[in-house]
Amino acid sequence: MAEPTSAAQEAEATSPESSEPTLEFPLNWLLDHAAPPIQYRSFIDVAQLPTSQNLETLALASPYALQIAVSQSLDGTWGGRMLSLPKAGKGGVTGLGTIPAVERLLEYGWDRDSPPLAQARRPLFRLLSEDTDPHYLYELRAGAKRPDIALRGRQILREASSAALAHAGYESDPRLRGAARRAVERIDAFLDSPLAEKPWVRIGNRHVLAENASPPSVFVLMTVSQMPIFRSEHYPEMERLYEYLSLPKPTQEAVQMYGKEIIAQPHLVMGDQLHNKNVVESDIPFALTWLEIMARLGFLKRNETWLKLFERFVDDCGRDRVWRPHNKGTMLPGTTNPYAWPKFPLESDLEGDARWSDVTFRIGLIARLLGWQIKLV
Repeated sequence: MAEPTSAAQEAEATSPESSEPTLEFPLNWLLDHAAPPIQYRSFIDVAQLPTSQNLETLALASPYALQIAVSQSLDGTWGGRMLSLPKAGKGGVTGLGTIPAVERLLEYGWDRDSPPLAQARRPLFRLLSEDTDPHYLYELRAGAKRPDIALRGRQILREASSAALAHAGYESDPRLRGAARRAVERIDAFLDSPLAEKPWVRIGNRHVLAENASPPSVFVLMTVSQMPIFRSEHYPEMERLYEYLSLPKPTQEAVQMYGKEIIAQPHLVMGDQLHNKNVVESDIPFALTWLEIMARLGFLKRNETWLKLFERFVDDCGRDRVWRPHNKGTMLPGTTNPYAWPKFPLESDLEGDARWSDVTFRIGLIARLLGWQIKLV
């Protein structure tokens, strides 16, 4: 059962000495029920307690993570692919691409110098260059015979690779900083232009994005969310980005004209992606992914709507401070969103109480990123 008090009321009652709310984080429950990687992430990222070498081995103790690691190709990629997700099937890795594989291992807590992640560095950094060799379009190569389509593919891969490298902690690398700077400058030029307010043009009976419209992609948001120094150096651009992300999401689908072809641009972010609770309830993993990105960017605490949605997650935790869905018997929240896949589920037991550990851990992580006080229970 959910607690009757709101997160804000509980914060006032439990943490009078601090202006920040307090989250009671069920570390003991997670250590008893959750998969080893979630135990490890809870220990170091939420509780922020001292670690030992023995504790670090918990990050490796996931059968699926090991399955991902051993399926890596000799060239450092996963099957010569970059963006693809595994084919349907429980726990399979067939069809998995390099970038989601790297992101997933990082979410499990693997060190960036572990063999599979170290091997993946070279192809990922290679994508940051402006190389026009078709080979480096990977699985996007087949549909990129025209120069404009090839340019789109290179930009998507460059931004997605930047997100993975930033997640791995390479913020100080000049190659990553250069790629991030170029992406932010392109987006800022768009936000500073009339296209930001009216990005649509009518083609036949459809509204499509203007050819020069360059909204932020989810990959750029992921990249800069992991680069705090870079963000402080680009404060004005970050402010304009926050204002744009706070705007209502348009009803039009994000599609853009390339020559005579209309192409979907699902990676582009058009305004607020989490504008009401119905969006949250329809895809809880993506909602938490969005809230985590916004928390890392420093935007979550500034947005009343997003903050209230996060507090709903906190208020839905029971007396043991473990999150459970409103409807008893509901299975682990699923998602078809490719950008949430690396984060959900990290839990290997999807039948017992452990299936609630993913959301419970993620609530604690977001609270920590918000600067809330963490009380271990």
